[in-house]
Amino acid sequence: MRILLTGRNGQVGWELERTLAPLGELIATDRSTLDLGDPDTIRRVVRELKPQVIVNAAGYTAVDKAQSEPALAMRINGDAPAILSEEAKRLGALLVHYSSDYVFDGRKPSPYVESDPPNPLNVYGKSKLRSEEAIRTSGCRHLILRTSWVYSARGKNFLLAILRKARDSQELRVVADQVGAPTSAGLVARATLAAVTRAIPAPELTGLYHITARGETSWHGFAQAIVSGLGVPGAVIPIESSAFPSVAARPRYSVLDIAKFVRTFDFEPPAWTADLSQVLERLTPP
Repeated sequence: MRILLTGRNGQVGWELERTLAPLGELIATDRSTLDLGDPDTIRRVVRELKPQVIVNAAGYTAVDKAQSEPALAMRINGDAPAILSEEAKRLGALLVHYSSDYVFDGRKPSPYVESDPPNPLNVYGKSKLRSEEAIRTSGCRHLILRTSWVYSARGKNFLLAILRKARDSQELRVVADQVGAPTSAGLVARATLAAVTRAIPAPELTGLYHITARGETSWHGFAQAIVSGLGVPGAVIPIESSAFPSVAARPRYSVLDIAKFVRTFDFEPPAWTADLSQVLERLTPP
């Protein structure tokens, strides 16, 4: 089986390249070899490689910057997956694509299920929703995996940002009124392996799923767990979102219900605290 992976240098892509390798011939690409901003390149690469599975781990992830670069965000997050889905349909390939909790507005008081109506608050969320709609409309076999608050021991993410700030300050002020489920890139990769393995011989299992670590917390709670887990000195002070205004509006509550994924693919994710502990073992205190 030949697998085409985009975004090999991203958090999730880096983990996927290692996790999916046992499935067959894995061809991992980055922006230099597959630029998602170039439709002709996307079509050419896919048609040359003729993969049985396309895993799209690339994307525009700068949530605040997307507000000032909406066309670019839409081209990378919306238009490129649409082209990949068209090519997957032509080849009869399975397309795996990652979406976000930010397709929701955060007004629901309980975890979101796959059938809840999306209502993104920012350009990034709108671009991810556009990709979902394009993939479903294409009619290709697909797995759309919505996840949330992704982090890892490498790249740019909340975990590493907190550790950098801890080096420079004895006090960290972190938003406490936005709630979600921190999820490691490694967990996303392992869940992808479980889903792909089962979905390839069973096309009826394809579709839209939510997958995150279990449980929920605020950004403040996440930061506290990071600092405590590494024994980093300094207080973590809870603040309201209004005290730390951002360019892009974010949902106050974006926990995803993962029951459908767990049931369908017989995959049991760890609690977010246990997931975090595994990642922290790879790090040393600042």
